Amino acid sequence: MRIYQVDAFTDRLFTGNPAAVLVLEDWLPDDLMQAIAQENNLAASAFVNPRADGTWDLRWFSPTQELDFCGHASLATAHILFTNFGASAAIVFHTQAGQLRASKDASRYQLDIPSMPPEVIDALPPELKGMFSSAPAKVFRNFKNIFADLGSADAVCSFVPDFAAITQIDPLGLVVTGQEVESAKADFVSRCFAPSAGIPEDPVTGSTHATLVPYWAGQLGRDKLVGHQASKRGGWLTCELTNDRVLLGGNAVTYMEAEISL
Repeated sequence: MRIYQVDAFTDRLFTGNPAAVLVLEDWLPDDLMQAIAQENNLAASAFVNPRADGTWDLRWFSPTQELDFCGHASLATAHILFTNFGASAAIVFHTQAGQLRASKDASRYQLDIPSMPPEVIDALPPELKGMFSSAPAKVFRNFKNIFADLGSADAVCSFVPDFAAITQIDPLGLVVTGQEVESAKADFVSRCFAPSAGIPEDPVTGSTHATLVPYWAGQLGRDKLVGHQASKRGGWLTCELTNDRVLLGGNAVTYMEAEISL
């Protein structure tokens, strides 16, 4: 069986977020897909299966569990379908997170994903309070993560996570974010930690931007933004909020094609 490994939300190898992509003729058993994802040991492995109408079913697995939503592996999958499987028109994915769409122009890919507006909460979960030297400017959440606005990009970059504490808020992860200075290439930065899903720090997380984009659009008063995920590998996302959807733009490059023996 053919497997591809793609670096997503980057135009350079060894940066962005790596994902495995397997294009199937029919679904594999769930436990086998989970075992493959564990063997790959990447933040996400995507399994995509064609429908008769030309659209695709898409599922994602981390090393430890099936994921409800994964943006970077969706971008990686679109990249493989466009470059290796002759896709030319916009791609429609059916997923647990709803319908996702992917398109391609001369310079980048674009993902069309649901907007998940932030749900403001009064305070951090008690398990997390000890890891912040000062109280976050704002705290909010979506169905999957707790978000903390640390007030600045510098605070995000210097943040030191306590993985044991973050694991205690399972099944949620923690996202820290902050506004970048006016002269910077990005408008906001973020980092994402999901140790309970086998992902201590995710290099670039498309799904969190379903909430970060409406949050920062409200904070900054505009719908078109640039996000930078300030992990060690790093990645860049062009972002646009449009009605109840978020458009994420980025590049992807193939690192590896291989055969796996099952």
